[in-house]
Amino acid sequence: MMVRVLALVKRILRQFLRDKRTLALVLVAPVLVLWLVSLVFDTAAHTPVLAVVDVPAPLLQALKDTGADVATMTAVDAHAALVDARVDAVIGVSGMTPVVEVEGSDPAVTGAVMKAVTTATTTMLSAQLPMPLPTPTVTFLHGSAEMRSFDNFGPVLVGFIVFFFTFIVSGMSFVRERTSGTLERMLSTPLRRHELVVGYVIGFAVVVIAQATLITAVSVCGLGMMLAGSVVWLLLVVLLLALTALTLGMLLSAFANSEFQVVQLIPIVVVPQVFFSGLFPVENMSAPLRVLGSVLPLGWGSHAMREIMIRGGGFHAIAVDVAVLAGFVAVFMIGNVLALRKYRRL
Repeated sequence: MMVRVLALVKRILRQFLRDKRTLALVLVAPVLVLWLVSLVFDTAAHTPVLAVVDVPAPLLQALKDTGADVATMTAVDAHAALVDARVDAVIGVSGMTPVVEVEGSDPAVTGAVMKAVTTATTTMLSAQLPMPLPTPTVTFLHGSAEMRSFDNFGPVLVGFIVFFFTFIVSGMSFVRERTSGTLERMLSTPLRRHELVVGYVIGFAVVVIAQATLITAVSVCGLGMMLAGSVVWLLLVVLLLALTALTLGMLLSAFANSEFQVVQLIPIVVVPQVFFSGLFPVENMSAPLRVLGSVLPLGWGSHAMREIMIRGGGFHAIAVDVAVLAGFVAVFMIGNVLALRKYRRL
């Protein structure tokens, strides 16, 4: 019996050694994901960026002592900086009471701002006044005190779900078309490579539009996710993100020999994008990581969706994100046309 068992063990090990993709999935992918996780969680905590307007010198110094990045501005400049998200909060004083207007789109950043303000006022006032400390007056440019973490992470989750499932379905479908012989039969017709790619993209896009509409409706209407902006712009971003995943899935499937090999691409292609999608503060990461995040589609899509859903931004706020996503789609479509050369030169 032992001989038969050892023979089976040897056969399994030979299969692993012959299948380089599976071997990389088992040995390389976990190390890569673990390394990315360590880099992401090693980033420094968020440092609040505060604009102060006509505050007493002791309060100004107390805010600086908390470690916050503090800049003195006029009321007009401070509000403009807050609208452009260049500062996290604007701080003034009414009587003895601090008045705080926070940007409000990220509950974690809001918490850091309020911690700095509370620490500063406690330090200053407790040293000068033997009386109860006034509670800061807080207003929100976006969101509210009741804003849930789900509202903040929701746009990222919607983007990830759309990207993930579209990538899987498109990759598997294209592999199935090739392994079943359908692709070769179509390439034996006068149909040209670019026509084939455009046809596939348009055909899948019909399903993608239905998927994007359904997910958006469930998120906003069913789950109560915040939507401060236009649903039209939101659908546009979701559609572009899905088309990016569609064309990327088609492109990478050209180098896969089976549907299982498409699944093997997930830890390498999809999982790393989660770390740069906005679930973690990208601005606190090192410069090389920020550069890596800038070439991953999910981060651009998530940023645009947050601008629309949380900040209520219009097209001008997402124009760059839309252009980048459209560029990804165009590049991946060209890549698909070139990849089809291995089946027919036209």
